Amino acid sequence: MLNVGVLGAGHLGKIHLRLLNESQKYNLVGFYDPDVINGKKVAAEFGYTFFDNINKLIDAVDVIDIVTPTLSHFDCAKKAMEKGKHVFIEKPITNTFQEAEELLLLERKHGVKGQVGHVERFNPAFMAVKDNINNPMFIETHRLAEFNPRGTDVPVVLDLMIHDIDAILSVVKSEVKQINASGVSVISNSPDIANARIEFQNGCVANLTASRISLKNMRKSRFFQKDAYIAVDFLEKKVEVVKMKDAPEKPGDFDMILQNAEGVKKQIYFENPDIAINNAILDELETFADAINNNSVPVVSLEQGTQALKVALEVIASFQKK
Repeated sequence: MLNVGVLGAGHLGKIHLRLLNESQKYNLVGFYDPDVINGKKVAAEFGYTFFDNINKLIDAVDVIDIVTPTLSHFDCAKKAMEKGKHVFIEKPITNTFQEAEELLLLERKHGVKGQVGHVERFNPAFMAVKDNINNPMFIETHRLAEFNPRGTDVPVVLDLMIHDIDAILSVVKSEVKQINASGVSVISNSPDIANARIEFQNGCVANLTASRISLKNMRKSRFFQKDAYIAVDFLEKKVEVVKMKDAPEKPGDFDMILQNAEGVKKQIYFENPDIAINNAILDELETFADAINNNSVPVVSLEQGTQALKVALEVIASFQKK
């Protein structure tokens, strides 16, 4: 088992603490929180060991799980990596692209591993269909959330849209060509609603919408590719896979057949992949343990987290120009 310590005991930090404490792959040594009152309260309520010194916790573990505000991600990760510790960092990886690039250098220099908490990669609905997504040419995503003051310290792009940016980059095997975006601040000082059009070198186009002042929650993505349409509902953990193939010469009574203007006939059929319900946060933490133990590449590497951040920041830069 890997000795692990958690930095940050806020809402998400407490979830990480509980899951790491239950995991068979980690031994939870304790946690650090700069708010001593909160730290002692969490320790008293749940029985976890509270460290009032960040360096003492880092020295006592093999892995540091960083669940702090984004602004402190870099400093926390740098402290841990320079002491030869593996790091799991909640998304976004850092506050700036330059900070993320420096972490990549530190990862190589100190021979440690890092993973970024893009938890939607472990959403059972996405995992069920990811292998079916092959060379999509149009993607549409909607990630809408009811207003919650937590997270409004960063633009909605870094709070919500970055989830979809990362998922898209994991299935589109092409470089980004151009980004056009718009963002509007309604309640917060930073944009609460954003729309981005991302064009890739291979011709794929992704249209992303994110809002944190919606009247309802929605997390849906649609992938369109040759002979297939794939819809993923990240919130309800449901999928819809519609495919097309050449129609048989003698279709059955219930076969769905379409004929285009050139007379080519296609048969529409549906696939229902199995969705294995899981705890996505536990899975991302435990696959990181596997990557460390097996000396393999983490599912969401620091490099991938850096690319997602780069695109997210380019989205923000695009609508700041307007």
